[in-house]
Amino acid sequence: QLQLVESGGGLVQPGGSLRLSCEASGFTLDDYVIGWFRQAPGKEREGLLCVMRPGSTANYLKSVKDRFLGSRDNAKNTVYLQMNSLKPDDTAVYYCAARKSAYCSVQRSAFDSWGQGTQVTVSW
Repeated sequence: QLQLVESGGGLVQPGGSLRLSCEASGFTLDDYVIGWFRQAPGKEREGLLCVMRPGSTANYLKSVKDRFLGSRDNAKNTVYLQMNSLKPDDTAVYYCAARKSAYCSVQRSAFDSWGQGTQVTVSW
C-alpha cells in the first residue's frame, strides 16, 4: 500500500552530477520525513541525510554534506537528492525511506517504507 520508487540512477563520470527522485504512492509525503540511504557492496547501509517536512536538509554523513542536497515537491509527492562532484566512492545503491515524524533518524528501523533502490555508478 505504501510505496516509494527511486529513479534517476545510472553511470556518471567522476566530478559529474546526478539527481535522484523518490516518488511516493499510497500516502502523502507532507507528513513524512524522507531519508536517503546508500549501500555499497560488502558494506552496511548508511544514512546520508533527511529531507525534513519543511523541505530543508538534515545532514548526517560528512563525506557528502557539501555535495548532496535534498529537497521535496509535495505537490508531486516526490523528494529529490541532488548529487554533485561525484566520486567513485559514491558508487552504491541509493534508497529513499519514509518516516512519519517531524524528526530525522539514522536508524533503518525508524523508517516505515523503503524504495527498491537505484544504482549509481561513478566511473570513467
